[in-house]
Amino acid sequence: MEFAQTTQGIVNTIIQVGLKVIGALIIYVVGRWLINLAVSLLQRTLNKQQVDAALVRYLSASIVVAANIALIVAILGFFGVETTTFAALVAAVGIAIGAAWGGLLANFAAGAFLIILRPFQVGDFIGAGGVVGMVREIGLFVTAIDTLDNVRTYVGNTKVFADNIQNFSTNPFRRVEQAVQLSYGVDPGEAMQRLRQKLRQVPNVLSEPIPEVEILQFTPSGPILAVRPYCRNQDYWQVYFDTNRLISQSFGEAGYPAPEQHLVVRNAG
Repeated sequence: MEFAQTTQGIVNTIIQVGLKVIGALIIYVVGRWLINLAVSLLQRTLNKQQVDAALVRYLSASIVVAANIALIVAILGFFGVETTTFAALVAAVGIAIGAAWGGLLANFAAGAFLIILRPFQVGDFIGAGGVVGMVREIGLFVTAIDTLDNVRTYVGNTKVFADNIQNFSTNPFRRVEQAVQLSYGVDPGEAMQRLRQKLRQVPNVLSEPIPEVEILQFTPSGPILAVRPYCRNQDYWQVYFDTNRLISQSFGEAGYPAPEQHLVVRNAG
């Protein structure tokens, strides 16, 4: 009788354990299927939004790891294992990693915003984070910029995103800014008319908007002219240097004297 009861107890225990194992397997299979489905939908959505492929992979891997940890905790709880301590340990480890990698995580978050909001793209000429140059790569943690003197510079995404961003490539044209000092003996109207005519001959200067030549201010040496031709972004430096050369040649041909300060000293006695 006792043997039969013992045997029956063992059989019941085996059945219960077997059912638990089968239930755990079902939870695992269904959980993995749901995780893969969620990650697949996320990747499809991000790819349609043309999000950087490296960011998609990183987000997918992070979600898979976090979801698998949650799945393991759920399976342990199904078996009746106390998971509070385990969950607290995982949370503590996460907090420690977050504190240690706070800067990296901040750069990562800023990089995600740069990719999603797209204030600039690879190939744009920008000023950001105190650096001016051509964008070569928008990474997960840093943005690579080639400066005007052809130096590859890596700027943390946090610094880029937190600072003002100037995108010189967004608009189809930009204005070249020059200031020209005239001598008091020179007629400003004549000088302005001369420059307006000559600026039309500079290659790649746009006819619309028309180049601007106006008096900017007056100084003890004479008036200062603002010379402002417009050009396409890729022609900026060519137009900039050609405008300087044009000013020098035009004033030399006209025989304009070099600017000098003029002071009047009167004897009160």
